Amino acid sequence: MIDQAFAMGNLGGGGTAPGGDISFFVMLGVLFAIFYFLIFRPQQKKQKEITDMLANLHHGDMVVTSGGIHGKITALTDNVVTLEVADKVRIKVSRNAITSITQKAS
Repeated sequence: MIDQAFAMGNLGGGGTAPGGDISFFVMLGVLFAIFYFLIFRPQQKKQKEITDMLANLHHGDMVVTSGGIHGKITALTDNVVTLEVADKVRIKVSRNAITSITQKAS
């Protein structure tokens, strides 16, 4: 049965059209370009902005953490940020937990 299917497979008369293989690679390239400009490039740009924001944190900035905690930066180290969330209430969070700066220190 399988032998008959292979034997009947080329009834169309002549195989593939000339240049059919090249058009496949062109379409593959176009698809890659679409994915790059719509998915990968914006993701890399956003990651760069987050890295720059974390590198430019300063004492006195008002920030929001990934857990939704709002606070004022009172101390900074390489990996830990101390936030004042209320009068005389301070918490330590990872620097990577900071998601946005709501107000820069003046």
